[in-house]
Amino acid sequence: MKDMQAQLEKLRTEAAECALIRDLATDPKKRELFTRLADHLTVLASEVERAIADSTKRAG
Repeated sequence: MKDMQAQLEKLRTEAAECALIRDLATDPKKRELFTRLADHLTVLASEVERAIADSTKRAG
């Protein structure tokens, strides 16, 4: 469970970093790319969060 929590935090951090890069980018193509990356990492973080919640429910 600790490893899943660590990965969740890593995904959230990476999504925030991509969003920051997106906000600072002047090139429209870079902005689009980092928007997609941030969105994708956010979805992955949500999936990991859901998996953690499901495993906690089963264990409890």
